Amino acid sequence: MYKRILVPTDGSPVSALAADAAIEMARSTGAEIVALSIVVPEAVLPSIEGAMVFDPGQQVNVLEEHAHGFVGAMAERARRGGVGCRPVTRIDPDPARAIVEAAREYDCDLIAMGSHGRRGLSRLLAGSVTQAVLAYAPVPVMVFRPALPGEQAQALARECPSAAPA
Repeated sequence: MYKRILVPTDGSPVSALAADAAIEMARSTGAEIVALSIVVPEAVLPSIEGAMVFDPGQQVNVLEEHAHGFVGAMAERARRGGVGCRPVTRIDPDPARAIVEAAREYDCDLIAMGSHGRRGLSRLLAGSVTQAVLAYAPVPVMVFRPALPGEQAQALARECPSAAPA
């Protein structure tokens, strides 16, 4: 069914959830994993006084080391699960664009990714990488969300029984 599954990771628990599910799916379908971690360089704002010197190159290097660690850990988990994995890192200020481009470049036929489930103002301010990927991906996108705490899950079950976890 699937031959190559793209799994973006930021090292978070929800991206690990997506990775585990993708590895299991890859094992059952004979697919391989493309593990992707994106370094998002932060904008540098000079101080008015000019008293602070900041080297953005060092910041990117540290973030790149983290990204290599994230995809390396996923590749190791895939290997232990008997699944081939290609670790890839990118530097891009727009992670959604990088994910969509990687799906095309590596000829992936599924994207499995976590969503932090931000709502309201935090989603407005931080944006939603997942929403942008869903809008522009050339292939299906499987989204994994963090588990809801007990009270939230019960409230959701009362409000919308069809959306309640099984």
